[in-house]
Amino acid sequence: MTSGARLAISTSWNAYRFADGAKLLFEINQLGFKAIELSFNLTANLVDSVAKEAHRLGISIQSLHNYCPIPDGLTPKQALPDCYSLAALDSRERSLAVKYTKSTIDTASRLGARVVVLHCGRVQAPDFTRQLINLYNQGFKDQADFTKLKEEMIRQRKRLAADFFEQALNSLDELNAYAKIKGVFLGVETRFYHCEIPDISEIGIILEKFCNSQIYYWHDTGHAQLMENLGFTRHKDFLELYGDRLIGVHLHDILGCQDHLAPLKGDLDFNLLKPYLKPNTIKVIEAHFPATAEDLIKSRVFISKIYDELN
Repeated sequence: MTSGARLAISTSWNAYRFADGAKLLFEINQLGFKAIELSFNLTANLVDSVAKEAHRLGISIQSLHNYCPIPDGLTPKQALPDCYSLAALDSRERSLAVKYTKSTIDTASRLGARVVVLHCGRVQAPDFTRQLINLYNQGFKDQADFTKLKEEMIRQRKRLAADFFEQALNSLDELNAYAKIKGVFLGVETRFYHCEIPDISEIGIILEKFCNSQIYYWHDTGHAQLMENLGFTRHKDFLELYGDRLIGVHLHDILGCQDHLAPLKGDLDFNLLKPYLKPNTIKVIEAHFPATAEDLIKSRVFISKIYDELN
């Protein structure tokens, strides 16, 4: 590869199968990847053992997905990226979200990772994204029930979002200052669920408020395409609006509304991103089980060929 960020793979693919970092990294090394993102489901011991083995194998750790390591007292299954919400109105929950995000920033700084990928919390209301997906899967996208539910989701979020978004901005303000001290950037990620923060317009508000700061945009291909497939916004709009502040991408395929597929297993056009990627844009394949080793080797070759001059 030429200079710039190496194509990476997220440990979310295989971390759930290993308690030993050497075994986890051996499997990734066999796929031909020389860079990784540490996912959000890793214990502190596993983070340390993966980091030690990565150093031995010459595998770079380019990014961490919050929370990494998992918060105290939680199991990997409990420690989802939104186990504590950065947008919570409850001051105790929000303080824990900030505390453990700072811990992730500390870990990124210690391991030499450039970016922490953030979920920015959620609007606390019933989220009907899965129900909408069920209607889509039944072929009802162009029918009244689908449209009625989608419009109600939009109205509900708009009515409730302001207070939660204000708390998300307060959290980001504190985390931005901390990340600057630690020399780490923060990537605000495209979201999957409709009640999550930020939506497409909130990304712009965040980037404007934190212009010339540690905070950038992190694009998720599957999430953005889901928003298009469900009729909320075009995939390309995220890139056209915020491509100039793009710091990293999660690359996974999507078929209908099933995302986190290995590239080549869905129908996403990965050429869509090419005009917006720079040599130092972090590129992470974020495929989940049941993607196989063979799938991911093919994905690595495919993605590397598309973005050849960038890898």
